[in-house]
Amino acid sequence: MAAICVFCASSRTLDQRWLDLAAETGAEIARRGHTLVSGGGCVGMMGALAEGARAAGGRTIGVIPQSLVDLEVADLASDELLITDSMASRKTVMIDKSDAFLTLPGGIGTLDELFEVWTTATLALHAKPMVLVDTGGFYRPVLDWLGSLADQTFLKPAGLGLLTVTDTVPAALDALTLRLT
Repeated sequence: MAAICVFCASSRTLDQRWLDLAAETGAEIARRGHTLVSGGGCVGMMGALAEGARAAGGRTIGVIPQSLVDLEVADLASDELLITDSMASRKTVMIDKSDAFLTLPGGIGTLDELFEVWTTATLALHAKPMVLVDTGGFYRPVLDWLGSLADQTFLKPAGLGLLTVTDTVPAALDALTLRLT
């Protein structure tokens, strides 16, 4: 099966619904026989995601910079924990280790990861599928803004079309599976 990288928040102050969404995502990835690739943290949605995958019998790969290991937020229970020297190299390793990308709600770090993967796809540096889960319209303002970039030709429609948007995790995984086959 595939190695699916999930980008999501690592904040310790999130509502339980976001933690539940992350745990359910990890479990669904595992139930479908995929390996989870994550940012290697044990807190927030990132921690819930990895725990959900392992609870459902899945394999987890965490990728984390040494600076975050030093802050004691590394997911030491990962089946494979890769430690990088920087946030930039973390993204490179996550892209290299993954067959597909799924983005859950998150903040600027999550968006940074999504935009890195998306930008490299628009430059044809990879052809790996990417899905954004827009649960409850979480990303609607960002998607509207991105649409306006395309309208003003700052973003080519083909580039915009590289990102699939769904409103549920099962639909996101279905879309990834379709693109991977």
